[in-house]
Amino acid sequence: MNFKDGTLLYFDKPLTWTSFDLVNRIRSIITRATGEKIKVGHAGTLDPLATGIMILATGKATKQIEILQNGVKEYIATLKLGATTPSFDMEHPENAIFDISHITRELIETKINEFKGEILQIPPVYSAVKINGKRAFDYARKGDNVELRPKPLVIDEIEILNLDMPILEIRVVCSKGTYIRALARDIGVALGAGAYLTALKRTRIGNITLEQCQTIEDFKNSLDNVSANKC
Repeated sequence: MNFKDGTLLYFDKPLTWTSFDLVNRIRSIITRATGEKIKVGHAGTLDPLATGIMILATGKATKQIEILQNGVKEYIATLKLGATTPSFDMEHPENAIFDISHITRELIETKINEFKGEILQIPPVYSAVKINGKRAFDYARKGDNVELRPKPLVIDEIEILNLDMPILEIRVVCSKGTYIRALARDIGVALGAGAYLTALKRTRIGNITLEQCQTIEDFKNSLDNVSANKC
């Protein structure tokens, strides 16, 4: 692999790692193996509490990042119905509990189908959206109230994979910029019962699937083997 001329790498991001953790780790592995400082970037972030596909680009291939970011994304999301958290995921403890006795599979199917197509979505307050040059989560962590504007996006597909109340698993195919945490929030509102994300895996970006991804350890070992063979 010629990292300076440009290479695309596909990884399954580990749970609790930030996107920048992954970029920094891969950059470090490449530097140790080649003795060169190579530019590394990613085509779309994932929250620390999410796993799944991240596309990394090295060297001249980083010029492709904007195009890669525009690829359609597929996610498998697990929601807990009947409760909410401030961050719409498990980063914070539950702050409200709701009755879910009225919720049926038929009601869920009806409500989630309303999200198909072009919609407006308000990003989570605990997000990297910039407001006056600062990230929204910086305001949220200080307890400051901020107003986030709704953003247009597209939900191409959304379906129930499994329902074991209060746990709901769904598959979502959507456009760039979709916050699945915010979608969980909005589904909860639509059901009149609250909801938040308990697990999230990104399974596809454009034509790249999870099966094409490698682990960090596999990548490190492959470069170590190349270096050893050159000795």
